[in-house]
Amino acid sequence: MTNHWCDIENADSIMIIGSNAAEHHPISFKWVLRAKDKGATVMHVDPKFSRTSARSDFHVPLRSGTDIPFMGGMINYVLSNKLYFKEYVANYTNAAFIVGKDYKFKDGLFSGYDAKTRTYDKSKWAFELDDKGVPKRDPSLKDPRCVFQMLKKHYSRYSLDNVSKTTGVSKENLLKVWKTFAATGQKDKAGTIMYALGWTQHTVGVQNIRTSAMLQLLLGNIGVAGGGINALRGEPNVQGSTDHCILWHILPGYLPVPKASMPSFDAYTKATTPVSHDPESANWWQHKPKYMASLLKSWRGDNATAKNGFGYKMLPKADDGVDYSYLFLFDRMYKGEIRGGFVFGTNPAQSVPNSNKTRKGLDNLDWLVVGELHHTETSDNWHRPGIDPLKNKTEVFLLPSAQRAEKAGSISNSGRWLLWHYEACKPMGQSRSMGNMYVDIINRVRELYSTKNGAYPDPILTLDWPSFYDAEDVAQRINGRFTKDVNFKGKKYKKGQQVPSFVALGDDGSTSSLNWLYAGSYTEEDGNKAKRRSLAQTPMQAKIGLFPNFAWCWPVNRRILYNRASVDANGKPWAPQKAVIEWNGKGWEGDVPDGGWPPNATGKGRYPFIMRKEGHGQLYGPGLQDGPFPDHYEPVETPITSHPFSKQLSSPCYKSVKSDMDKLAEPGDKRFPIVLTTYSMTEHWCGGGETRNIPALLEAEPQLYVEMSLELAKEKGIANGDAVIVESIRGKVEAIAMVTVRMTPFKIKGKIIHEVGMPFCFGWTTKGVGDATNRLTPAVGDPNTTIPEYKASLVNVRKADKLTELE
Repeated sequence: MTNHWCDIENADSIMIIGSNAAEHHPISFKWVLRAKDKGATVMHVDPKFSRTSARSDFHVPLRSGTDIPFMGGMINYVLSNKLYFKEYVANYTNAAFIVGKDYKFKDGLFSGYDAKTRTYDKSKWAFELDDKGVPKRDPSLKDPRCVFQMLKKHYSRYSLDNVSKTTGVSKENLLKVWKTFAATGQKDKAGTIMYALGWTQHTVGVQNIRTSAMLQLLLGNIGVAGGGINALRGEPNVQGSTDHCILWHILPGYLPVPKASMPSFDAYTKATTPVSHDPESANWWQHKPKYMASLLKSWRGDNATAKNGFGYKMLPKADDGVDYSYLFLFDRMYKGEIRGGFVFGTNPAQSVPNSNKTRKGLDNLDWLVVGELHHTETSDNWHRPGIDPLKNKTEVFLLPSAQRAEKAGSISNSGRWLLWHYEACKPMGQSRSMGNMYVDIINRVRELYSTKNGAYPDPILTLDWPSFYDAEDVAQRINGRFTKDVNFKGKKYKKGQQVPSFVALGDDGSTSSLNWLYAGSYTEEDGNKAKRRSLAQTPMQAKIGLFPNFAWCWPVNRRILYNRASVDANGKPWAPQKAVIEWNGKGWEGDVPDGGWPPNATGKGRYPFIMRKEGHGQLYGPGLQDGPFPDHYEPVETPITSHPFSKQLSSPCYKSVKSDMDKLAEPGDKRFPIVLTTYSMTEHWCGGGETRNIPALLEAEPQLYVEMSLELAKEKGIANGDAVIVESIRGKVEAIAMVTVRMTPFKIKGKIIHEVGMPFCFGWTTKGVGDATNRLTPAVGDPNTTIPEYKASLVNVRKADKLTELE
């Protein structure tokens, strides 16, 4: 989230899209209701009517996979009616930047496309530079090659008529949303966009989110109270797990994973550190060498020195151009290229798309270690229905894990707040925390390497590894320590003391930090700030409910990112009644400013978007894999064969795996004419591995169901409560029919398209009806993140004679 949960109360308009916030984030939804009580308009855009819809001012159903037309149409509406925040757009975004002459767009493809590799040469999208290497600009925004004019041209195709017949949303509903939300493009108004997995889990997931960033930049809603783009995470620590590198392509603090083409520390920093020639650009990522050196020092301590590149050469390197995400991981497993693995706190046999293939991939392992609270479809894969356990070769080790209440530690919530939780009780039986497990496992491996002469022991034996797990010690390591005596800002710090913030981190080996973003969270002066629970605020902070002394927020306790965009060149707030920061002539008041420089009018300031190389919000984003502007591409499995925006039906860059089990339905496939979308539910958490073992929750939601409209049920001869078979080209699943007005048919280009919805939280290990919904979904993903397209695939539905266990 660019903002935080409490800040939603400050919004004048709230658009919830790709999320059922009331049911999946019920505690946090109170801030939406508080905003509504104050007069904010709440809109819910989603294929299904839900509790979120019921608490909104209006619900707008749209066909899954058509969010970009919906948002692109709103961008076109804002531009055509001059509803954008002109001063903000001209000064704080790259609207004035001139795009190079190599950029072109035709028939759904941008310049630089290679059909053989299905990739783009992004250098074709570069800006024109002056003789100093700074992007050229036209402050009048009239140059035909400036971003603003190209933006208008690109989205002029997204007319009301084209958007309506593609999304299935009526023109009346489209205009209602567009007009309401566009009204926030005024200095004294703010609108926020809340999204979740309904937006990300598409082959255009990143570009879905890009449309919200572009819209919010046009309306001046980034950096302000009540504004922002706010991702609703589906689990308490998703933000923290991402911050600390649960994804394969990033290290802690969003540092890039080393590639084979970066053999040394110097090569890595040169390849990954952006260089700006504009003196007004903070270009904060220029400090990447400091953050990487401090990370390597935290891993290896005294064994990491400037002379040996801080141990960089001992790091494993990803091969250039190879995807190591789990779509490809389980494909390699299926093809017999992986012998064993560790699975902790996740259930891939149930939650990975095309899960029939995933399960067969797990069958090919010699060994599997599972750390879990309960038996799951993954831990018990070796004796699932239809499998002879005696013929399954995989040796499975189940490590009993402590429940979160049985251990101390921290979580980082969606708003980037770091909050400490205490051990409520000791772990039951022989169960242990995962931190404990990992520390002991690595210590055992270190012992073996030191006594058994293992091949290349250096990466293991040079680790600065604890002898036992201590959450407080890990929190201190994450914050970072001085590795020698240092004078910083007039204060002496001894070796081993905590660094006060990431500004103190160095690239010379004088500091360590497991995550630069969290530097300042555990300091010598204040201790563990995640434990803070004070509600104290200044009068200015209290106006917007900032609560800066409750817990701690990365980075440097800043509650609203890019908050320098909330003020004009003189440091005065656009909206004084809900100011985020303000310059008093000597310093900033309110939130921690996004950089402590004085206002821009002093000649000593910096552009507000400090994490971007050019310092400006990106209406034009040349860094993505599938284009600098979002454009509509249908899901890989789509019920239609053409759309009005271009000749390119689906994304030209989407990722997919190839095997005999990876089948895809053709566009408009008559065998599978129905769109399937999947979703969570309140009663079962994520994949249900934990909550399905709680009797009261299983009683509340005991079985897999499929929601369908009255019209589809009538067409198929299905009654509410009937047993049905839902089938895709990849597999079949049994479910109970829920015939409801919550789902409605869509009229697309004059044709009726039906959509059904299914939760993904059920599996075969729990008594009841139905196995994993993901037996139906395809293994295709976004070209930027490889997140799978769970939210839009093709199926058919038929009434079942009786319920059986399908192999």
